Amino acid sequence: MFINILKFILGFLLAIAILATGSIVAALYVMNRASIPPAKPVFANEKKDQAPKSAAAKSKVTHQPETQALESSTPTPSESPQPLPPGAYRARVTWSQGLVLRSEPNQEAERVGGASFRQKIFVLEQTPDKTWQKIRLEGSNKEGWVKAGNTKQVDKNDSLPPEEPEQTQ
Repeated sequence: MFINILKFILGFLLAIAILATGSIVAALYVMNRASIPPAKPVFANEKKDQAPKSAAAKSKVTHQPETQALESSTPTPSESPQPLPPGAYRARVTWSQGLVLRSEPNQEAERVGGASFRQKIFVLEQTPDKTWQKIRLEGSNKEGWVKAGNTKQVDKNDSLPPEEPEQTQ
């Protein structure tokens, strides 16, 4: 009788140990999978060489010779194919996620493209209330409207002007 009670207690403890171990392993697996950030979405208007590559894609990609890689990443000339209207100026995108180009100056307008972070652009005009800017991507004829405040004018040397110190009162 004592042996039967001992078998029952050992079986019960073994079952609890197995369940606890399985639960811990499952919890660690779920937490590990949840901590991996998702891949950045790739939009149709992005160039293939600008698209981010996942870790799996990086391991499968064969390396190009350096000359081919340099040729594909050579920036386009800074001159715009079309003449600029009066009052237009050069700028760069300052919004870290890039900007969506829209066909008209409103949030519901059709998306016609995008501009990536720090991309060179021309600001062509602004709405009267200065909430939207019409821009042209440098080196192309692609134009669209973006929310104002997400671009910063650059000087002729293509550098952002120094930040003005905040005034204290």
